Order: sequence, then C-alpha cells, then structure tokens
Amino acid sequence: MDINYRCKIPQCEGLNDSLWIEFAIPKVNNKFEKCNTYEFVGEGEKCEANSFNRSSIVKCDAYVYSDEDSIVKDFDLACQHWKRTFVGSAYSAGFFIALPLTGVFSDNFGRVKAISVATAMYGVFGLLRSFSNGYLMFVMAEFLETASAAAAYSASFVFGMELVQPSGRVFGNTLMNFSYIFGSMTLPMIAWWLQNWRYMLRLVYTPSFIVISYLLFVNESPRWLLSKGRAEEAISIILKAEKMNNVKLPDHLLASLKASPKSEDEDRYEPFSSVFVKVVKSRTMLFRLILYCYLWITCSFGYYGLSINSVSLAGNKYLNFMLVAFIEMPANALCCMVLNKFGRKKVLITWYTLSAVFCISLSLLPKQDSIWPLIFYLAGKFSITVSYTTVYISVSEAFPTNARQSLLAVCSTTGRIGSTLAPLTPLLALYYQNLPTIFFGSLALTASVLSFATPETNNLTLPDNTKEAEKISK
Repeated sequence: MDINYRCKIPQCEGLNDSLWIEFAIPKVNNKFEKCNTYEFVGEGEKCEANSFNRSSIVKCDAYVYSDEDSIVKDFDLACQHWKRTFVGSAYSAGFFIALPLTGVFSDNFGRVKAISVATAMYGVFGLLRSFSNGYLMFVMAEFLETASAAAAYSASFVFGMELVQPSGRVFGNTLMNFSYIFGSMTLPMIAWWLQNWRYMLRLVYTPSFIVISYLLFVNESPRWLLSKGRAEEAISIILKAEKMNNVKLPDHLLASLKASPKSEDEDRYEPFSSVFVKVVKSRTMLFRLILYCYLWITCSFGYYGLSINSVSLAGNKYLNFMLVAFIEMPANALCCMVLNKFGRKKVLITWYTLSAVFCISLSLLPKQDSIWPLIFYLAGKFSITVSYTTVYISVSEAFPTNARQSLLAVCSTTGRIGSTLAPLTPLLALYYQNLPTIFFGSLALTASVLSFATPETNNLTLPDNTKEAEKISK
C-alpha cells in the first residue's frame, strides 16, 4: 500500500518552522497533496507566503518520506502508483508459467516431488527478494518466485484430495484451508512486529527449505501410482497405512489393485497427453473446462482483490488484513457443513449471489463513523471464500486422475487472470472509492448464473479416465 510522503522543497527543508507547508503545498479535501506543489518564485532560501505562486501547480521531482518501512520509500516510488501495484501483478503473472509446468511435472513424476521442488524454489527466490537493491530486482524476484514455485499449493491440494474417500474430501480441504488461513493471519502479525520488510521476508521464507525433506519420508499418492500402473508400490504404501492405523483391508480389495490394467480397463491408465486430446474432442469435457476457468477467474479476482484492498479500509491496516483473513475460517467451516449436505452446485449459486449483493451494496452505505462498510466488506470476503473453496473442490472432482493436476492447473492458470488484475484495482479507487467492489460484485453475479451449468460431484468416486469423467454430467 501507499505510505505518507510530500514534495521536497529544497529552499524550505532546513527551516525549523514548518508553517511554510501551508502555503507551499495545495490541499484536497483538507489534506495536503502528495504529488504536487505550488510553483516556487522566491529568491534564495527564503520560504515565505509570497515565495509561491498559488495559481500555478507543478509536479514534484523529489519527495520527503515518513518514517515508515516500505519499498515505496526504499526504492523512491512516490506517486508512481502503477509501479507499486504492479508488484502484485508481477507476482500473479508468475502463475501462468508455474501452474501448467508443475501440473505436467506432478502428473508425470508424482505429487511429492512437485510439492518438494516447488516449495524449495519459494525459499530461494523469497530470500533473494529480501536482498533487493532496487525496484527491478525486487519485481523480477517476485515474478520468478511464483514462476518456479506457485503450484506448490495446488499440488498439495490434489495430493490431499487423492488420499481421502469421497465423504472426507470437504473435511480434508477444510483442514488444508485452515492452515492457509493461519499463514495469512500470521503474515500481518509478523509485519506489524518487525516493521521491516526485508526481515519479514527472511523469517517467512526460510522454513520453505524444510519441505525438501519430504522427498525422503513422505509417501507418494497411491492413487497416482495406480494411475501409472505401479500397483506394487501403491500396495506397499497402503500396507504401511494399514499398520499405522491398525486396520486390515479385505484381501479381495488388495487383489483387485494387482489386476492387470489391460484386463480391467483399457482407458484407466491412459497417458496424460492423450487425456488432453480427449478433453478437447469431448464437448462435455471442453465446456466443463471453459466453465470452471471462468469461475476460477471470478473467484481469484474477488478473493485477492478484497484482501488487497482491505489495507485501505479505515483503521489499523494490520488488523484489517487479519480480520479479512480470519473471516475465511468460519467460511471454510460453513463449507464443511453445507457442501456434503446440499451439494456443490447449490452452494456455488447461493454464495456467488451473496458475494455480489454484499460487494455492490457497499456503494450505498454511509462511510463516516459507521461500522457497516467493514461488516459488508467482511461478508463479501466470507461469501467469495465459500465460492472459491467450492470451485477448488469441484474442479478436483470433475476431471480424471491422469490429468487431474494438469487440468486443475489449466483452470488455476486461467484464473490467475483475476489475481493478476486484482492488485491493480486500488487504482480504480482513485476515481471512485467503491469502484473495485462494484467490479468484484458484477463478476460474481455472472458467475452465479453460470454455476447452474456445473456438474454435481457430491459423494461421487473420483473419475480415473475420460469416460468416467463424462458420466458425471449424466
């Protein structure tokens, strides 16, 4: 976010008396402008009322910054709003590279390898960014961080979904999201405590290197191994799980896993490359892919947009960010209660609509000395979080195992159009304060209508091939 600064006026800076600011800098709504000053027409180092031409306003060429820790101050970004907001866009743009590549990597080499390598890359570029000596290096490190590592979460999500039975997917997703929320709430606490963005990055990213050890002791997804025809390895892991949980699976279930893939189902172990061809040729699957891509765009645009704009709300920016993050916890708890009971489609339609109502209504509420804008803002974030979680689960259930990570990556990559544009939305507030939330609400409204076309995947077994995935719609 922006910080406090003003024009630097060399003729006046050394004076103990700061009254000269009153006649040196224009005011808008009783606040000093940050980017403009009255033209200096005095002589020498005198700084008096008649030293400025109040009928002539000029752009600043140097600035005096407040004592706040920020890249705006460190890299001299005053009044360069596009550079400030572009940091978030550069971060999100990296997803367009990372998600497809990691999706292919995960579907070919396994979930655990994808998670471990991607998270280690997070640590490398996150720490590198903390040593940035200029804006360009900072933005490049921001982009490369996500370009090499952004799919760590989606790979973890798919891994988790493949470990649980249909009735356990929502609860498993809720546990993962609670961890995500805990991280989101911890971030502003660390920033508030350290008040130094370089130290904050070093503290936040160093634990990423621990995840590389997953290669040594975390077992691969048995479902992924089975999809690759590696039944013996999958059964070995299942037997470990039997021992750890003190349970015994029926012998006929283990025997069925050892059966020859060709005798069971010709398509069950089809290579992921052929799945893409079948998706493109299938009208049902292609329409489903396009539909989920749009829903993902609207979710990411509203979700990240509301998070980013929260620091501009009245009050403490750290507490506001924590509140907007915390509201995701009851949202995910609600998902856990309603998704299995009412199904995916009804939840999507309902909460997309509510998100639109809350966001658009913000423009109708009084702003002065009222808590209602904050309440509606949190309600909007609550609603879009429910929608986002539901979309995530629906996508993971709607596509076949061999290409699940890759097709989820396609949806997530396309959805990053929304998260790439979201950091730019604070610029809209320069023209009208509620314009960002009106945009969020409008997109959510169209998504609620399109959600009628989504397939219902509640309590269905995950499809292992294209034919099984097509049957979901029927």
